[in-house]
Amino acid sequence: MFGTGLLKGLGVTLKHALDTFEDDRESVPDRYRGSLELGNNRRVIQQPIDQEGLLTIQYPEEKRLLPERFRYIPMLIWDSEKQEDRCTACGICAKVCPPQCIWIVRDSDENGKPVTRCSEFYIDAAVCMSCSFCVEFCPFDAIKMNHDYELAVYDRYPQLVYDMEELTVPLEYYAALWPTQYEEEQARRKEEEEQKRKQEEEKAARAAARAAAKSAAAATDSSAAQAAPKRSAAELQALAKERAAQRQAQAADAGGGDDDAAAAKKARMEELKRRAQERARQRKEESGR
Repeated sequence: MFGTGLLKGLGVTLKHALDTFEDDRESVPDRYRGSLELGNNRRVIQQPIDQEGLLTIQYPEEKRLLPERFRYIPMLIWDSEKQEDRCTACGICAKVCPPQCIWIVRDSDENGKPVTRCSEFYIDAAVCMSCSFCVEFCPFDAIKMNHDYELAVYDRYPQLVYDMEELTVPLEYYAALWPTQYEEEQARRKEEEEQKRKQEEEKAARAAARAAAKSAAAATDSSAAQAAPKRSAAELQALAKERAAQRQAQAADAGGGDDDAAAAKKARMEELKRRAQERARQRKEESGR
């Protein structure tokens, strides 16, 4: 009451001013401890949360050391080990981009057939909102978020529309900016490659087993054929004559059976005819009476 709050506030301000004045008189002020000296009064400063004293950074001579998860404009990854772009022009990043600032053109071979690589890739940095949706949805780890925020230009178009050449960085650059995330991705990639290698080995083993079984079956058939006794020409002729005689006897038996069936059918028809005549004669006699 009656100005005590104002006096307390002025006291805090005075304390901070004296602490800052005392800190600035040190050979290495508190805000410069652990910083990187770049020469010409240029340095990169790391600001921990518990730092005390003057926190103002004299930009652009002084810059803050950015945390690993800082994100700004996306960048495309060039795989230095495989000597190829990771991007396959699948278009997922362009589909999920909220402001629709990504434009991709898929490349084609000499026959005009589309191939899994980009011929053109553009990002409008003036529209990009640095949401990193493109990074989260990319199935090939081909696009990541860059830490380069000094992109001020006088003309928005075309200087803020970055093409594939301006966006592409080597894998080592990404590993330096995102060391923790890079190590996690490399471990996951090695695990997936190991699983794929095991699946291919199991597939090759199954194919080899099937081929071996097939070869064994062929060898068994060949052995059985070789083990079967061979007959002479005279024996084969005798067997052929015997089979011919058996077929003739079967045909004769079948023919005799047909004749008996025909005779039985004829006798039955005669019997039915006789009975019909007998009934007709009886009806005639009854009508004459």
